[in-house]
Amino acid sequence: MKKNLKVSIIIPVYNDGESLLVCLRTIEELSVKPFEVIVVDNNSNDQTRDIASSFSFVRLISESKQGVVHARSSGFDAARGDIFARIDADTLLYDGWIDQIVSLFNNNPELAAVSGPPDYYDIKLTKTANQIDHQIRKFLAKHLSKHLFLYGSNMAIRNTAWTGVKDTLCAKNGIHEDIDLAIHLQLEGYKVAYDDQLVAGVSIRRVGGSFSDYVRYSLVSPRSYSVHGLKYLRFIYPVVILCWVLYAPAHLFFLGYDRVTDSFSLRTFWLNSHRPARADPTTNVS
Repeated sequence: MKKNLKVSIIIPVYNDGESLLVCLRTIEELSVKPFEVIVVDNNSNDQTRDIASSFSFVRLISESKQGVVHARSSGFDAARGDIFARIDADTLLYDGWIDQIVSLFNNNPELAAVSGPPDYYDIKLTKTANQIDHQIRKFLAKHLSKHLFLYGSNMAIRNTAWTGVKDTLCAKNGIHEDIDLAIHLQLEGYKVAYDDQLVAGVSIRRVGGSFSDYVRYSLVSPRSYSVHGLKYLRFIYPVVILCWVLYAPAHLFFLGYDRVTDSFSLRTFWLNSHRPARADPTTNVS
């Protein structure tokens, strides 16, 4: 018998009010509403709190300990639904996303957590970027089958699974908290899945920084596995190197793209290239 599962959406945020505004508007427009939406402010000094408070359906909480890993955990602990759907402030939800999550968990009682691919919305040649990314994730999902990743911008986890592993998780710099969560779930015998139909809009903004920052960030994925004693480097490093090769065109087509006019120009690229770099969620954990 299928259950009427309650879905809580949790959004950790640090100085990302502009993106959060658009994210919450997409949630507001969903035909199937979540059970609750929790925004976790992680010491923001922009308009994040005011924006979150302007939406009547949002429950705003604070996490003073710096780092997305702490904000995520506070949000999960505060949630009351059967399923915790974790997204980021730059995630845009499509109609049917909540239905898809409920269906996945109803049809797979043993499923503990699932994530899906991004649909990049802020880069020229969007379809090409998405096709490349989706193929990369399918490749990794196939070869990391015993220790699948989770993708924090588009994932969901059962309340009971979170309760079962939260005290075992790592909270430190230099690893991805979503991959760490996936690894610990599977080490405890929980089933993690990747579903390429569970798609959400996500910014490709990580390619907007310097190449050295991108290299450092991309190496966090293999490190997240190696610190747990898992040797999947022969599958992960070729993907990392491919991402380095693709960085230059992605950097150009991201910074040079104007979503409003759906156009690309070198002037737009120059203007956007002078924006301050975003905080790296794998280095600001305290």
